Amino acid sequence: MTSDLALAYEPLADDVQANPYPFYAALREQAPAYWLESLQSFVVSRYDDVRRVMHDHNAFSSEAMGALVSRPVEYADAADALDAYDRSDFPNSIVGLDGAAHARLRSIVNRGFTPKRMGVLEAEMRRTARSFADPLVAAGAGDLQSGLSVPFPTTVIAQLLGVPPERRDDFRRWSEWMVRGVFEPLDAHQQTEVANAGREMGEYLAAVIDERGDGRGDDLLSVLLDAEPEGGALTPPELEVFVFTLLIAGSITTAYLIGRATQLLAADPVLLAWTRADRGRVPRVVEETLRYDTPVQLMFRTATADVVLAGTTIPNRSTVVALLGSANRDPAIFNHPDHFDPMRESTEHLSFGHGVHFCLGAALARLEARVALEELLAQTTVLEPDGDAARVASIVFRGPTRLPLLFR
Repeated sequence: MTSDLALAYEPLADDVQANPYPFYAALREQAPAYWLESLQSFVVSRYDDVRRVMHDHNAFSSEAMGALVSRPVEYADAADALDAYDRSDFPNSIVGLDGAAHARLRSIVNRGFTPKRMGVLEAEMRRTARSFADPLVAAGAGDLQSGLSVPFPTTVIAQLLGVPPERRDDFRRWSEWMVRGVFEPLDAHQQTEVANAGREMGEYLAAVIDERGDGRGDDLLSVLLDAEPEGGALTPPELEVFVFTLLIAGSITTAYLIGRATQLLAADPVLLAWTRADRGRVPRVVEETLRYDTPVQLMFRTATADVVLAGTTIPNRSTVVALLGSANRDPAIFNHPDHFDPMRESTEHLSFGHGVHFCLGAALARLEARVALEELLAQTTVLEPDGDAARVASIVFRGPTRLPLLFR
């Protein structure tokens, strides 16, 4: 018999938002492939099943994710703001493609995320992190999210793309609206704001393509416009969609990761002292934060045929919700999964997905989080909570939106 706790799972319910993990445990134990009426989807919660859904793109396509990330384009279409390209020709995001189409885009985009490029980026990334951390430390107190966690990764992406400093405030504003357009319910005015942000960014990118169309620069946009390497270049519409996707997937998720890791450190003096004693432990803190309270709690997939998961037949064309947050707390894989342990042996979490759709920005997100934490620890001797934090209300995301801390 399914328990009341499992039956009570609703992603936006207050008690689930406050702490989803007891609900995940009940689902894993009693309803591992559960039909959720409110989402019209099958919710999958055990590690092995979630891993299969994320890995087997022949049985579980990325179509549902493609529909989700295309919402800003739909808003633009409704507002007659999509001037640059015909809607019928507007390409799908890489997160919504499978097979040969996905492989082609992946081979091109991977050029911009090589270890060498990440290494070159780190020095500038540290200067950027310090530029945001310095005012917080000088003030002695402040909101980590608005002061560092949110603007830092967006600025890094802007730097990676070669956006000049005088346009980075615009770039940040576009990013914030695009993220809201994908993951939040919006009224008509807000939908128009999303459409306008997309139009402005499209116009900016069109100008950049004209300027760097020979693909001979060192920034990421130039790399993606270079048609010489195998695989060719991204087309202008593909480039625009890629930038949208990078902003949506790479900015706010990293902001939540930085915030949550810092929150865990600030709340536990022993953990904080342990991390301070050896900065080489910071990557372990980042990795365990990803497992313990991942910023992306779930992903959507579409069944391509009737398939059996956890003894339940999932019909063809059904939407499947893969609970990454639940898989990362599965006791069949992780010992004492509800305990935060940076020294745990198993780090096979699914926070960045699995298989061909493994997050191409994973190395960038890990680097950003490590640099942000290292710079904070280098500049502070006191890092403590300073009031009530606030958490995002979202089906997909989990992380702090406000995190008041003492810095000294």
